[in-house]
Amino acid sequence: MLEAEPLPGAAAVEVSENPESKSVPDIPEPPADRELPVGGAPEHTEGPGGDIHRYIQPPTHASFQEIAWRELGSRSRRLFLQVGLPWSAALLVGLISVLYAKWSTDAYDVFIGWIAGRWWLAFILTPGLAVLATYLTRRWFYGAEGSGIPQVIAAIHAPRAENDVLMKRLFGLRVIFGKLGISLLGFLSGLTIGREGPTVHIGAAIMAETRRFYPHRNVRLERQLLLAGAAAGLSGAFNTPLAGVIFAIEEIARDFESRTNGTMITAVVFAGLTSLALAGNYLYFGQLNVPESLPIAFALPVLVTAIACGLLGAAFNMALLKWTVWMPKPVQWLKVKRPLWFALLCGIIIATIGVVSRGQTWGSGYDQARELLHGTAPLSEAFGLTKWVSLVVTYLIGLPGGLFSPSLAIGAGIAQWVHFFFSWTSMAAVIALCMTGYLAAVTQSPITSFVIVMEMTNGSGMVIPMMATAVISSRIARLFTPPLYEALAEEKYYNYQPPPESGITATVEEEAAESATAA
Repeated sequence: MLEAEPLPGAAAVEVSENPESKSVPDIPEPPADRELPVGGAPEHTEGPGGDIHRYIQPPTHASFQEIAWRELGSRSRRLFLQVGLPWSAALLVGLISVLYAKWSTDAYDVFIGWIAGRWWLAFILTPGLAVLATYLTRRWFYGAEGSGIPQVIAAIHAPRAENDVLMKRLFGLRVIFGKLGISLLGFLSGLTIGREGPTVHIGAAIMAETRRFYPHRNVRLERQLLLAGAAAGLSGAFNTPLAGVIFAIEEIARDFESRTNGTMITAVVFAGLTSLALAGNYLYFGQLNVPESLPIAFALPVLVTAIACGLLGAAFNMALLKWTVWMPKPVQWLKVKRPLWFALLCGIIIATIGVVSRGQTWGSGYDQARELLHGTAPLSEAFGLTKWVSLVVTYLIGLPGGLFSPSLAIGAGIAQWVHFFFSWTSMAAVIALCMTGYLAAVTQSPITSFVIVMEMTNGSGMVIPMMATAVISSRIARLFTPPLYEALAEEKYYNYQPPPESGITATVEEEAAESATAA
């Protein structure tokens, strides 16, 4: 009698030596959790009734070297995803921030050089380049329009069902290059735009691109990366790391969970280190020189500044959000149906304002605000108003460009009016108040506003007056309009339907405006 070795967990099968005396029963199939030997062939055992198959479990024991290499590879991948990848992306955000600042300054200087002594050239360059930038934005770089901060807010707070559409439309390499190139075209044409909003958008897009390397991507990861990139972008743009963190929490995240703060702060640190290494530890507007102690009577300029900035900031928001109310219907038709002609008209208006103001409204307004702050060059008393109009007209075109620097310049222009009534106080102190108040009224983010101006000017001695101005002006503006960036995010990007691929199309809010106009 010959006994075949049984499978584990099965009874032994007795086989007769004479194959004809008794048929060989079927050998049970191996369990599903058993594996065949390498190559898929079973081991054969010769038996009197034919081959008896014995399935052998391959050895599961690995050598020490194999285990060590496998563990090292797993730890290396985790280290790369947790440390190497986000740190490298943050360094890249810092590098792009510094380079973008230099490129935008160079583009603006080229424009000023072109029109120096040839004021008539502005009526060719500004409208012509505005039309070109509009065509590029609407034809190939949709999603790159505007400041960029509403795009980040929309991607973070939009319903999950819309997240994939928004991430594809508002971020990615196409949007990064479009934001950089077309905004530089705007600086080259003398339009009233800033670089800080685009830097926030670019920083968020760069960090968001790293999600492709993670094996388990989800909405939470994407939102963490977007928030970290936005904070790093603002920090690198202004050299204001504290303001970058507060901006991300107060303006973009609002109620975002605290677990994100580690990624966000790490991104801010590395972007800031890159900026420090390449551009140095500079103050954006230079040192603020104000008296060490301010009299109690200084409360009156604080109150007047807060009221004036709150009302003007609310008016600016209403001009952008309610353009269908005040804009003549023929111009509305141009904006909706003929965007290139609308861009041409806006370019002519901006060029006219720039020539009439003797060049004070060109660009972001950084040079004018800095000169006024330090008393090195006087500005026209109408600078605040002309800059306000120029910024409204520029933003209505829909080109890539930010609001931060122009808003701070408008605040500096308002300070001239306030100081006229309170000439006994420091002009630099009033400028700091007005910049804080106007920015807080537009964004309705008071903490970000006073922290960013404080870091830009090293104005720690003005913290309490700036805090009071920011809180009051933002409250006044909220009585009339919602926060600008949130309102633009809801209006433009929530419930978004992708535009057709061909032609220059009207955006969703413009279609609604056309319907309202026709009604």
